[in-house]
Amino acid sequence: MPGKLSLKKRKGITRVFQDYQLYLLIVPAFAFVFIFQYIPMYGVQIAFKDYNVLDGFWESGWVGLDHFVRFFESPNFATLIGNTLGLSLYQSVVGFPVPIIFAIMIHEVANKKFKSAVQMVAYAPHFISTVVIVSMLVLFLHSDRGLINNLIAALGGPRVDFISRPEWFKTVYVFSGVWQNAGWGTIIYLAALSSVDPQLTEASRIDGANRLQKIWHVDLPGIAPTIIILLILDMGSLLSVGFEKVLLMQNPLNMSSADVIQTYVYRIGIVGGQFSYSAAIGLFNALVNFIMLVIVNQIARRRSETSLW
Repeated sequence: MPGKLSLKKRKGITRVFQDYQLYLLIVPAFAFVFIFQYIPMYGVQIAFKDYNVLDGFWESGWVGLDHFVRFFESPNFATLIGNTLGLSLYQSVVGFPVPIIFAIMIHEVANKKFKSAVQMVAYAPHFISTVVIVSMLVLFLHSDRGLINNLIAALGGPRVDFISRPEWFKTVYVFSGVWQNAGWGTIIYLAALSSVDPQLTEASRIDGANRLQKIWHVDLPGIAPTIIILLILDMGSLLSVGFEKVLLMQNPLNMSSADVIQTYVYRIGIVGGQFSYSAAIGLFNALVNFIMLVIVNQIARRRSETSLW
């Protein structure tokens, strides 16, 4: 056994030297992850300290879980968790199926020129910056001069202040996000649909299946592993929403619905200078996301043969 093991090691080392060009291509990716993802973990310790810039990481005194307890007992805790979960789940329920449906619709189009035109138009909003998107929302949804409200008024309805009313914040955020990212999200699903075995499609046609039956029994099972993997990753960021867009859409009138964990951390950490407290909240957020990732991955692993690990 030791001889066989050493032989395997020698073969592995030989293979690395033979394909060293391929391994060199991985080095920048590993360096990026190590420098920007692992080295900053050194600073996580301030979540358990009363961090002071003058004292530094090592000299600041330990306070244990005091910052976590302070957050859990904060009057903002329930509101922040409710807003963050509500916005994230709303975004997942509405936004996750749209790229799948859109990819199937594009895949079924026979005219290649029309398909390319639709794809180009659908992908374009993804490349618009978040600042421009929010500016467009403010212009289109303005209660007095906005295009949407002008249409509502022309049809005899009352004007609605979509930007300032808290009950409209999540809907505006989610559906504008769907418009911006749905086309770009179809790329992975279109690639998965292109890998579905053509023989299965042909067999379904021979058996007399119509288009909807072919989609249900051939296309969807063919891309099911891709859907599961992306769903697991989506659930792994349950408490993470688009910080920039939420911050830009916030105003004093909609804060009761728009204040989420990320914006709260920015406000008390970067603006307020409470670095230890904000680090504790950020660590709590990351731990919840990690736990959700593990749970959903285990469920997917038991229910199907597809999982991240």
